[in-house]
Amino acid sequence: MSWFSRKAAGSQSVRGVNYSTSPLLASKTPPWRSRFLVLLVGSAFLLLIGRAVFVQVIEAEFFQKKGEERFAATLNLPASRGRITDRHGQTLAVSVNAPTLSINPGQFKATDAQRRALFSLINLKPQELQARLDEGGAYAVLRRQLDDGVAQQVRQLGIKGLTLEPGYLRRYPENEAAAHVVGFTDTEDKGQEGIELAFQSQLQGHGGSRGVVRDRLGRVVEDLGEPVDPRNGRDVELTIDSKIQALAYQRIRDAVQKHHAKAGSVVVLDAQTGEILALANYPSYLPEERRNRSGAQLRNRAITDVFEPGSTVKPFVVAKALELGLTQPDQVLDTSPFMVGPLRVNDGNHGRPSMSVTQIIQKSSNVGTVKLAQRLETRDMGEMYAALGFGTKPQIGFPGAATGKLRPWRGWKPVEKATMSYGYGLSASLLQIARAYTAIARDGELAPLTLVKGEEAMPAQRIFKPETARAMRQMLRGTVSTDGTAPLAQPVGYSAGGKTGTAEKQENGGYNSSKHRAWFSGISPIDNPRVVVAVMVDEPTGVYFGGLVAAPVFKTVAEQALRSLGVAPDLEIKAQVVAQAAPGAARNP
Repeated sequence: MSWFSRKAAGSQSVRGVNYSTSPLLASKTPPWRSRFLVLLVGSAFLLLIGRAVFVQVIEAEFFQKKGEERFAATLNLPASRGRITDRHGQTLAVSVNAPTLSINPGQFKATDAQRRALFSLINLKPQELQARLDEGGAYAVLRRQLDDGVAQQVRQLGIKGLTLEPGYLRRYPENEAAAHVVGFTDTEDKGQEGIELAFQSQLQGHGGSRGVVRDRLGRVVEDLGEPVDPRNGRDVELTIDSKIQALAYQRIRDAVQKHHAKAGSVVVLDAQTGEILALANYPSYLPEERRNRSGAQLRNRAITDVFEPGSTVKPFVVAKALELGLTQPDQVLDTSPFMVGPLRVNDGNHGRPSMSVTQIIQKSSNVGTVKLAQRLETRDMGEMYAALGFGTKPQIGFPGAATGKLRPWRGWKPVEKATMSYGYGLSASLLQIARAYTAIARDGELAPLTLVKGEEAMPAQRIFKPETARAMRQMLRGTVSTDGTAPLAQPVGYSAGGKTGTAEKQENGGYNSSKHRAWFSGISPIDNPRVVVAVMVDEPTGVYFGGLVAAPVFKTVAEQALRSLGVAPDLEIKAQVVAQAAPGAARNP
């Protein structure tokens, strides 16, 4: 090859190399890069489709629930608690609107003026508000059971982040007069004492609910599904007469204060039906005030406290002796002091060498009562006490009702039989004593006790023959005469009869001669009894006899209760006033 030929070939070769390495040819994308980019975009698209399928199909329920948790809410719709009323429909307990004030700390915004107004309206301290704000979260309660008027003023402040939720507050129009009967509720509207506790399931009702959707500011923008309406509680109608209840409370309060006593109680029964018309205690409490309550205030002493009933049981021993034909009202007994084993039975300063059976009741003779008890078989006396309800819990559906104590008659010794005939050695509540007297008031039938209208009562139980009960009522009438132990118990315009009781209190296994309980339990009117009234005053100072301390309470409560019930007077008032003015008020038990 010539030199020219090699030169030409070399020149072409060089020129060929230059074409292949030129910048224009180098800028073209290789095929594998394009395929990689398409693959990458496709994979991302497939991931998005997979995620969408996962969210919308596979785990749709889970993600929907999470979304609802953020923006959906269930609002509780509280139910109104049922009313408690007396026998005439008078309100004793009722629920009124009382909203709950809550705060959303993340949304709370208020000016200084709004804050000061809020602090004043709901009695809130600045540090309390700050503590709620520091807690964070989306919900905190500032105040429960606000007065409805206060709630309206809070709403008018227009503070962002505050919510007024529906709620109720319990009101008790009779205040302390009926507190021990009605009871009270706690901040959750649950019964804690009395009827509020005993009938919690009936009174409470059942709350409803409403599903809603909120926006990011917490405002309700949509309802979810159908709301569940609340079902309000059912009313409870009591046998209590609010007028008689208030009167009984006022009179026992006055007696306790007058005699500087520790406490006192009154029970008023309808003598024919056994319905409880009043059940009052002092000291009492205000059901709406939850602070500074003491156990002494909360105790419903008339049904929870038991004590030796003293002379109030003597009429039952005498009635049993009459029932069995072992004596007659005009039979005269030797009532001189005598011994029963180691016990000397006597009548103290008011003793007499002899008394008729009627006088034994009129003068409250321990000696005469024991002698009649000795004529009874121990079994007859023990079974009579048990039949009258002693040692048995009253079936009134009320929390805390006491059983009392009555030992089996088979274990009685002669001295125990003697002391139990005049009320020592057994124990009973004031309610049990009042009920026992219905056996005399109702011509020998023991009335079943009822506290709630409409409840089926137990059948009456016959204890004495009708003629025995009627004879006993006439003997009890002598107690309130000028010669009896309780002339101060005689109601104006109405015949009455009853029995006083005065007993030393048990302490440290013995009796404290400086502490007493005073009672009076009686019936009025005598021929057609309508009420049984039992009164107890605990630890009166100075004068402590039942005829001077408890009897005046019986007088006022009985006469005003009979007037309230529309019972016509059966005595001439003028002659009665003269009789009450006679001197010589009894100082007997």
